[in-house]
Amino acid sequence: QVQLVESGGGSVQAGGSLKLSCVASGYDFNLCGMGWFRQAPGKKRELISSISGFSSTITYVDSVKGRFTISRSGAKKTLYLQMDNLKTEDTAVYFCAACNFPFTNNRQPQYWGQGIQVIVSS
Repeated sequence: QVQLVESGGGSVQAGGSLKLSCVASGYDFNLCGMGWFRQAPGKKRELISSISGFSSTITYVDSVKGRFTISRSGAKKTLYLQMDNLKTEDTAVYFCAACNFPFTNNRQPQYWGQGIQVIVSS
């Protein structure tokens, strides 16, 4: 069965860094674009970054540009999100997602991870 398993979350102070990982299994990893979504308290889930199957196309929401870096490893079937200079407003549950790319309001990912908590304190 298809699985997307996130890891690397936790609690950090503002200005710190975290690296999220998402290990994928059960589908052809290289054929699917992937992305990271997040949902902060009281807010709707939003796409913050995406990456195509061979990393040729990468997107970031304005609020994370210059601070977050998305990448993927075909050999390890893993999606990453390096988060630097974290801010309190980055506090959210982060979700790994894959396939049915590109992601829009009317075109949601086919597969989702369970989500992982990131808490940034001042």
